[in-house]
Amino acid sequence: MKLTVARIGRAHGLKGEVTVEVRTDIPEDRLVPGESYETEPASAGPLTIANVRTQAGRWYLKFDQITTREGADAARGVELVIDGEQSDEDDAWYVHELVGLSAQRPGGEVIGEVVDLLSMPAQDILVVKEPNGHRAMIPFVDEFVGEVDLEAGTVVLTPPYGLLAGETPEDTGETRG
Repeated sequence: MKLTVARIGRAHGLKGEVTVEVRTDIPEDRLVPGESYETEPASAGPLTIANVRTQAGRWYLKFDQITTREGADAARGVELVIDGEQSDEDDAWYVHELVGLSAQRPGGEVIGEVVDLLSMPAQDILVVKEPNGHRAMIPFVDEFVGEVDLEAGTVVLTPPYGLLAGETPEDTGETRG
């Protein structure tokens, strides 16, 4: 199984440097010069890291194979992947394990489908596509994500009022006062 370590973002500068969206808990161990990665799509790689730097919490990579801004622009959205299995940590999941899960309220009402997990500085964000097409961004914290059941294919959510499109305070059990 292929696991995503990082997703290439926008070009930075003229010589092929790119931003990356980190998808690993140990980027300082995985994103190092000389490390070579398979890619998704496979036709974009393999890519070998030539240089790494961080600035203001953002990661910037330079690859041996990408030397121009045009090449960097073309690589946007490409994922750096490794071979791996399911997470062996309690309460820790890979993005591929969460994508496709049915997002539900505690009573079983379907909210939508998990389509992504974003790594943000404060906490991860669960992206849920609602039936109306709206993408809700739910902080992946115990207060809002009650249970993840991979076998059942569900995640139970209790998002606060305002995160889901078209909901009322009564839907979340909140009252205004």
